[in-house]
Order: sequence, then C-alpha cells, then structure tokens
Amino acid sequence: MLHVAVIMAGGSGERFWPVSRANRPKQLLRLVNPDRSMLQEALDHVTPLIPPRQVYVQTSGELADAIRRETPELPPDNILVEPCRRNTAGCLCYAAASLLARHAAPPDQLVMAVLTADHAVRDADGFRRTLAAAVKAAEGTDTLVTIGIPPTHPSTGYGYIQTDTKPGQLSTARVLAFHEKPDLPTAERYITAGGYFWNSGMLFWRLDVFLRELEAAAPEHARAVREMAAALRQNDRNTAAELFSRLPSISIDYALMEKTRRVSMILAAFDWDDVGSWPALARLRGADKHGNVTQGDPLLADCKDCVVYHEAGGDDRAVAVLGAKDLVVVVTPDAVLVMPKDRAEELRTVIEQLRKRGAKQL
Repeated sequence: MLHVAVIMAGGSGERFWPVSRANRPKQLLRLVNPDRSMLQEALDHVTPLIPPRQVYVQTSGELADAIRRETPELPPDNILVEPCRRNTAGCLCYAAASLLARHAAPPDQLVMAVLTADHAVRDADGFRRTLAAAVKAAEGTDTLVTIGIPPTHPSTGYGYIQTDTKPGQLSTARVLAFHEKPDLPTAERYITAGGYFWNSGMLFWRLDVFLRELEAAAPEHARAVREMAAALRQNDRNTAAELFSRLPSISIDYALMEKTRRVSMILAAFDWDDVGSWPALARLRGADKHGNVTQGDPLLADCKDCVVYHEAGGDDRAVAVLGAKDLVVVVTPDAVLVMPKDRAEELRTVIEQLRKRGAKQL
C-alpha cells in the first residue's frame, strides 16, 4: 500500500500573539526548540517513516510561500494550498481529493496519515512507534483510526476520546464517543472513571474507508471530494476551488468523527502537548529554580513561575520584571503583552479588540 502523510498547517495561532502574526503563525515559530520551528519538528518526526516525496503540508494561500521556505526538503508541489478557509473538514476533503488526483493507487491501497504542525512531541521514537501502529491499523481494518493520549491530570483544555476498554500502550480500542473540552468536574469524572483519553487530533485511514464513512455522515463533503479530484486530474483548479468554496466551514470531528461508529483508537507511547497558549512554555522548556521560563535574556528579580519571552533579545532593549508571580510577559519590536497565566485563554478577546481598532500588529 501507499502511505502518505498530510500535515495540517493552516492555523493562525492567535494565542501566541504578539510573536505569532497572520503571516507567521504558531507552526512557524521556534517555541519548543530554539533551533527548529514546530513545523520543521513535525517533519523531523514523520520523515523517517514516510519519505519526503510522500509528505504533504496543507495550508492557506497567505502562508504558502513561508511554508515552502520552511520545508526545503519537500517537493514544492507538496504544499497543498486551500482556495479559502473551510475548517478541518474542508482541509481534509481537499487533501483527499489532491491525493486521489496525484496518485495512481486506488483508494483501498492508499493510507492517509493526518498529522499536526503545532503540537509538541517529546519522545520521537515513541511517536514513530505509535505512528507505525496507527498506519498498520488503518491499513488492515475498515475503521478510521485516531491516537489517544493517556491523561496525566483532569485537563479542561483538551477534548476527550471515550473507549470501550482501557488499552495498553500501542493497543487498539473501539471509540464510543468524542467529548468536547469539559469543565473541571466533568474532567475529574473522566479521570476517575478511566477509559477517557486526550484527543490528539491525529487521524489515519484508507481513503476508501474515509470516503465510505464520509458519504454516510456528510454526503455533501464526500461528493465534493470526488468532484474536486476529477477537476484536479484535469488541472482545473478553478472548478476545484469553486467546489471547495461551497462547503460549510465545520470541523472534521463534527462532520465525521462524532457521527461514525467505526473509529478505533491507538494509545500513544509518547508524551504530547498541544502547545495551546503561552503558559505551555512552562511545561515544555526548562525552568529555573524559581519556576521561571525565559527567552531573550530578560532580567527577572524576585519573580516566581513567570514566562518572559523577549523576541529580539537583550541587545535590542532591556526587559526587566520585578516582583511578579504567575505572569506572562512577551516583548516584540512592535508590541508588548502582559497577562496572568491563568487568563491566557482570554487572549483571543484582546486580539479581537485590537482588530476592531485596526491595529497593524496582527
């Protein structure tokens, strides 16, 4: 069978403003590794298993050139550019249509691995073992396959996958339901009950299984895949773009995964973090003895459990923080952000207000 990987890299990453911008979102930033962007790390993790010629990155037109510069190891045509934004359901339908148009393999001989460009994986070998197991499961069964992360605490920041058993590492379980991000009492109940796992957002399927399940759950999307593939085979990108633009903007979870009964979950054999907001750096980077995480040589005096990120570094300007606790401070050449760590999820509301002001720093 032909194995291909599609890395989704079209997100805006607004929760890492002011470092992330419309033309430089989270996946292009060096948040976890100071030497590699998150997209480059995603490629590093997958290319030992799937060769670069079979790895695709799906993104928006605004980011296409930046993505190509970030991924010189990939053929330029392997950057799939969505005609417009239609959420993850549209993203994966366009990717499936592109693969059907480009590869001679029939749908039942083509396995598609859907990966993320903006999550942190701290055990590359464990990730590749998990990926290989998920691809094998997708290849050998008529199910859609996802990866579940063993929860370490009752998080309200992740969606959950509920299974019929408590599988061991790299084992498969049948998925009973997907659950949206819960409140704290519900998350605590999930942990106590067992059989609930964090939703990694990574998906695996044979294209024939994907199309069959999509036909039952979202026939409009399934029809669009087939019609877009036919148009792309003729190099008729205008027709493909028109078909794509008609799709509703909904997530793949809502369009398909929450509706089908044929989903399997592989239990991850690696540590994972979705790097959802600035406080994640405290989990992913080494902190000093006071729990502070810094970049760019800021001065911290009598501070505890702070994240201070100075993008340009101390040669550009001096940044000092005195007597602070549980604070995020981010300094770029044209913007400053200061907020309590526990209010990081509200940053999007601030960005919306800046957008209404017509701020140029977005």
